[in-house]
Amino acid sequence: MRNDAAACIAVDWGTTNRRIYRLAADGALLDRHRDGHGIARMTRGDYPAAIVAIRAEDAGAPVILAGMAGSSRGWHEVAYVAAPATIADLAAGAWRGTGENVTILPGVAAAPDAAPDVMRGEEVQILGAIAAGLAPADALFCQPGTHSKWIRTADAAIASFRTAMAGETFGLLRRHSVLSEMLQAEPVAGAAFDDGVARGVEDRDLLGALFSVRAGVLLGRLARHDAASFASGVLIGADVASGVATGESVHLVADAKLGAFYARAIGLRGGTVIAIDSEAAFVAGVNRIREAMA
Repeated sequence: MRNDAAACIAVDWGTTNRRIYRLAADGALLDRHRDGHGIARMTRGDYPAAIVAIRAEDAGAPVILAGMAGSSRGWHEVAYVAAPATIADLAAGAWRGTGENVTILPGVAAAPDAAPDVMRGEEVQILGAIAAGLAPADALFCQPGTHSKWIRTADAAIASFRTAMAGETFGLLRRHSVLSEMLQAEPVAGAAFDDGVARGVEDRDLLGALFSVRAGVLLGRLARHDAASFASGVLIGADVASGVATGESVHLVADAKLGAFYARAIGLRGGTVIAIDSEAAFVAGVNRIREAMA
């Protein structure tokens, strides 16, 4: 066992990636590890051995799992808690394994009177950001990704949210559409992206705007090397237009690369971006949930 043995190990277990955080007794982050062992690469029978490996240097340390490990495709399905959802609600809805010293946190479902929507993992970061003082109790958050999330909080609770398949749609267009050959360049946050954002925000004809990528290249009105940037801008612009009102402040929880595209689009929309450290938010969320479960 290491001299700096962890008092708790928290895992943000996504579909494609896994982030492991070793925490001290006072909640301080000792170290972290990221790998590609998301749930898409796991079967239910793989999890016990994975947990043993995760705490190989911290024998007996409790493990808290957030994200897709609690989904229908994960280890143990944990029921969603309904919005409005607080730290206390997540703690109360957690699944506690008998004998394994493992806790799996629930996700959050939209309120029964809202359009159907769900999240797993984002809720820990959002409520953690508020708990750590990184964001106010009443705020608008954006978490870009394969499925971007726009989350509104009220009184330190997740009040409402919407999910958009922005990242996944771009990936599908890139691999399986008539636009595929035109979208192989990496998007760049420049003039072509800005033009796409404007089209996505103002036109709202998303399907027509996407086909215009092909038409623009064929007619010489859009450079082929700009096609991916324009298409990315269209999708992100449409997402931003639906997620934030003109001039609104947005707390952005994202990695640097994707966050830069969303920050630019929100700025073009007239919004103000407040960057949130996603790692600090997640650790703070786990620590508050640990306190609530004690």
